[in-house]
Amino acid sequence: MPTKTTALDRELARFVKSVYAATPAVKKIFNDAKIKPAGIKRVADLERVPVTTKDQLVELQKASPPFAGFLNTKAKKLKHVFLSPGPLYEPHGAEKALVKTAGQVFKIAGFKRGDIALNTLSYHLVPAGLLLDAGLQAAGATVMPSGIGNTELQVKMMLDLKINGYAGAPSFLMTIIRKAEEMGLDFKKQFALTHTLFTAEPYPPSLRTEFHGKYGLKTLNAYATAELGFLAYDCDAQQGLHFAEGVVVQVCDPATGLHVKSGEAGQVVVTTFNETYPTIRLGTGDLAVYIDAPCACGRKSPRLMLVGRVGDAVKVRGMFVHPNQLKAAMAKFPAIARVQGIITRPDNVRDQFKVKVELAQSVSEPEDLGKKFADAVRELCRVGVDQVEFVPSIAADAKTIVDEREWK
Repeated sequence: MPTKTTALDRELARFVKSVYAATPAVKKIFNDAKIKPAGIKRVADLERVPVTTKDQLVELQKASPPFAGFLNTKAKKLKHVFLSPGPLYEPHGAEKALVKTAGQVFKIAGFKRGDIALNTLSYHLVPAGLLLDAGLQAAGATVMPSGIGNTELQVKMMLDLKINGYAGAPSFLMTIIRKAEEMGLDFKKQFALTHTLFTAEPYPPSLRTEFHGKYGLKTLNAYATAELGFLAYDCDAQQGLHFAEGVVVQVCDPATGLHVKSGEAGQVVVTTFNETYPTIRLGTGDLAVYIDAPCACGRKSPRLMLVGRVGDAVKVRGMFVHPNQLKAAMAKFPAIARVQGIITRPDNVRDQFKVKVELAQSVSEPEDLGKKFADAVRELCRVGVDQVEFVPSIAADAKTIVDEREWK
């Protein structure tokens, strides 16, 4: 029986051969790079294919509307055309692979046949609502397509229908809960909700603690994009997001397109088996740290930890440092109010990485705090801090990372 990796390789080779023959834009990308579709036999071979960024895709659609040649000419029927931020037009037909992956993630989140689930993502213009709808159905659930807003009505629906599953943004579920409590209802005792799948926005630890502790919910956070569907999901160990099955996720150096090593940061680059609208090696613009060490939950799949957007990152000694990485390190130290990274190259040879620190309160041993903070930054960024400088204040609107290098 073939391994999952081998099965994915075989599916990729078949898919590339098929869409090369039927998708003009894919054929052009391969021909321009002097790549034969037969040369893509496994996931590792994709590094030969140039990354197409979302910004490039927007420009391509402007030059050749509406789909820039990425519509598969063998697509039998278009069911929908969506408009995502960019703007990007996205044709959808029978996206079996995307729906299958979504269904698998919903099952991991605990959704099953007999569930009644509230889907609060938008069904308007963007594909998010319909993708979650299809994924919920694939997991066996009955869907209440509510979208956002009408909070009191949502409370009533959850009570009347005994809704036990929720899909959407974590902040909106908390809005619903707060509204129910304002109405004099005991959410934990009177509502049937037991499990959720969150996506579309960050899921902060404070909300996780409240959902799990106060309300007894099982929650799963999924990483997805409008164009590509579900890509990764978290677990109880909270050691990064596991790659979803049925989709090729790579974390690549934005400059070279090559896969980074474990512990390094790069752009999330995705290939899905979307026969209607095949975009091979689409750069999401999201910056993530790649992790291939075993997870405490027991899953062996690779993981990623999102740290921000590629455009905000600065490369220091060959490693990308993102403002969110510094903020994540700062969050571990209540005594620190603000931080700012300064990158210089005084000898035109080696990058110097200094971090300015504004304290929220006085500390008895600032040197010890500085050392511990530098260690936290190095652990997250994989770049050593040359100096921690305590300063009286840092402007509230100051950039978190300032690149002062002069390339001479």
